[in-house]
Amino acid sequence: MESVSVSRRDFLKMVGLGAAGFAVGGGRAFSANKVVGKPNIVLIMADDMGYSDIGCYGGEIETPNIDRLAAGGLRFSQFYNGARCCPTRASLLTGLYAHQTGVGLMANGPSFEKESDAGLPGYRGFLNRNCVTIGEVLKGAGYHTLMSGKWHVGYHRKERWPLQRGFDRFYGIMDGVANYFHPKAPFGLWFGNERVEAKGENYYLTDAFTDYAIRFVKEARQQDDKPFFLYLAYTAPHWPLHARKEDMEKYRGRYMVGWDKIRAARYKRMVDMGFVKKEWELSARDARALEQLSEEKKKEMDFRMSIYAAQVDRMDQGIGRVVKMLKDMGELDNTLILFLSDNGGCAEGGELGGGKAEDLGSDRGFLLSYGQAWANASNTPYRRYKCWVYEGGISTPFIAYWPGVIKKGGGLTNEVGHIIDIMATCCDAAGAEYPKNYKGNNIIPPESKSLVPIFRGHKGQSHECLFWEHLGGRAVRRGKWKLVASYRCQWELYDMEADRTELTNLAEKHPEIVSELSMKYDEWAKRCGVEPWEKIRRIMKKQRSQWKAARKAKEKKGG
Repeated sequence: MESVSVSRRDFLKMVGLGAAGFAVGGGRAFSANKVVGKPNIVLIMADDMGYSDIGCYGGEIETPNIDRLAAGGLRFSQFYNGARCCPTRASLLTGLYAHQTGVGLMANGPSFEKESDAGLPGYRGFLNRNCVTIGEVLKGAGYHTLMSGKWHVGYHRKERWPLQRGFDRFYGIMDGVANYFHPKAPFGLWFGNERVEAKGENYYLTDAFTDYAIRFVKEARQQDDKPFFLYLAYTAPHWPLHARKEDMEKYRGRYMVGWDKIRAARYKRMVDMGFVKKEWELSARDARALEQLSEEKKKEMDFRMSIYAAQVDRMDQGIGRVVKMLKDMGELDNTLILFLSDNGGCAEGGELGGGKAEDLGSDRGFLLSYGQAWANASNTPYRRYKCWVYEGGISTPFIAYWPGVIKKGGGLTNEVGHIIDIMATCCDAAGAEYPKNYKGNNIIPPESKSLVPIFRGHKGQSHECLFWEHLGGRAVRRGKWKLVASYRCQWELYDMEADRTELTNLAEKHPEIVSELSMKYDEWAKRCGVEPWEKIRRIMKKQRSQWKAARKAKEKKGG
């Protein structure tokens, strides 16, 4: 695919912003002044949000603030994540593949009692000391380092927490999920290194993350003129389905048309925008049609997606507040803003979602989710979802906004990028040096390549290959070819230029490419500490049995 650039007026029309779309908070348009000194960097990540959910990627959910960043910046059509929360965060923060950091496995164990530590270098469940975080690198380069949101790369020991891994300020959750209205134990909230309680009857987690992000930036600026790095890691729209009433009521009824029509409408818009070639067929629906459900169930599924949309909407409102704060402080013109999602839409909860229907719209129901049918729509036009290494699981919207550097707002690039590239990009933008040693530890050389040349309109520093492994699923991409397999399944081969929706398996037609790329994968797996998934499963099964036995013994003794 060739890179695409549409006029700002046409772009704004596509996402429904109108001619005044560039205005922030009713003020003047985003400006494009020259960068002066080291830029501030704001890295914003959504949680479990699909590739096509936001307006500027073809979605119908109202995201005017994200769309404005896209209209003044650059969107990537082929940007990749790590398929799931923990590995993505580990790679994002370090510029390495997740197994190199020790987070090849979920960073929490059963009942969140301890990390899922398999005792192998790539599967410890927390960031090791042979990697450095963006916080650690930029702090050494003279930046304030601020974080608000979800950590999820090490929990049960203090030395693994944000303030011990390079951040000056932190507010959020250490683990992966929380009730949006009442984030209490066993997960809880943290301010720095201290457990805190959610305050106020009107508390809502997404808003709180925004509030503290703004507070940290303002307090940093009151101290001095040093640039700041803000990592704003929302949990929205990760389950549970919890949203403010005014937001979810706005979407009630919109999704009674069902996932088939939503997918078709998104697909058409994505073709028009240049994200998808019309030759790429829309992947098949992987759930029942809405018409096959009872009227009561139809209304329930509409409600589930309405709440999910409301969660995305509220996150967008928060991003608008952050951008307005930067503008009011006079910092916007000298700030690089990056936005992405950690993995594809989440099918957890089964075909039609998890949790009790009677909990929808309340502050109850911890396991409430929107289900596989809607996750399939969130990842339009691709196959699969979170945890899978097909395109639906690893493709992410990625937007870069940087006035004075990105000259043509509303642009779309088809250069391939990966979350490991965020580290090199931040170092390049900040003039920071990635260390060979840090606090007495040898640091693994970065896998990342800077995206700044692409921001400047030049050719990117392409990877020879990109790799994935999660839960036994594995993939490698080189140029237009992608080799992919699910756990215990044979390799499949796809031509990403002709068939990015992965519908025509070419493995039998090109066995020599399969052989070559599978060898590349094996070499990478050996180098990065990737173990056979069956081996990891055996270790964790034994560990879970030991935990259960210990818990029963403790309960018996206490009784």
